[in-house]
Amino acid sequence: MHLVTLLLTLGLLWPVGPPPPEILRGWQPPAGPYGPGHRGVDLAAPAGSPVRAPAAGTVSFAGPVGGRGVLTLTFPGTGAPPLRTTFSPVTPLVRAGTRVAAGTPVARVAPGTHCPETCLHWGLLRGRTYLNPLLLVGRAPSRLLPVGGGSGSDRP
Repeated sequence: MHLVTLLLTLGLLWPVGPPPPEILRGWQPPAGPYGPGHRGVDLAAPAGSPVRAPAAGTVSFAGPVGGRGVLTLTFPGTGAPPLRTTFSPVTPLVRAGTRVAAGTPVARVAPGTHCPETCLHWGLLRGRTYLNPLLLVGRAPSRLLPVGGGSGSDRP
């Protein structure tokens, strides 16, 4: 199944909000597996905010990694290997092996040093390949506006 078609059929939700959170830092894929980059997106979220499962899945990891709480959800039926999404820094509310429905609170945003202000780092992987997690949620389409910022009716 084509990735975009697959993602549209999942009908995924934002992990924090509503409303959709401000994106503090976007996805910047690395040039290679060990190169610099930002392997996810940072979403504005105060400490203690609930983190919800963006789709039905199974908690495949919930615990500390490098001194921060991390939670990973695996989405069944998304191909081989299946898509996984990660959240950090968080305080997990569920254990590994737990099956959750879309919208289920799975963690709370924990204070951390990942962002200048408290945020949730959200990652997406297929196997060892990082993907842009914003592919998972519906975003308003981009629109090009005239250079002058007008409606375009002032053109000759």
